[in-house]
Amino acid sequence: MARDKIQIQLPTITNTTAVAGKEIKLQTVTQANGIELERAAECMRNTLKVTVANSANADSTVTFKKGDKYPNAMRGDVTLPVATGKTVEFTVQDPSQFTNKNGSINIDFATGFTGTIYATGKPTGIAQ
Repeated sequence: MARDKIQIQLPTITNTTAVAGKEIKLQTVTQANGIELERAAECMRNTLKVTVANSANADSTVTFKKGDKYPNAMRGDVTLPVATGKTVEFTVQDPSQFTNKNGSINIDFATGFTGTIYATGKPTGIAQ
């Protein structure tokens, strides 16, 4: 399967900024392709948030696929619900369970899913 690729959207933070902002770019989900979330490893020690909006006429699920880089991938995939017409923000506290050798995370969607996705994270440094 050729996954659609998206990147984590990182806010610009400087040493004089107390509040950082970022204009969010939504990615339309092609259910059959799934998503490859690039640069996930950049948020290993910080908070990674993946936001999914379900515009289908039925409840659905999102599956964070186990990775192939770290030992805790043995915990397996995690499948979570997204109700019809709802937007859900998933906070990934420990991305290493899902991180692949190339630093990405793979996300799959249940058959019939339609909607959008984006991911945000906090960078590990202050200058981006």
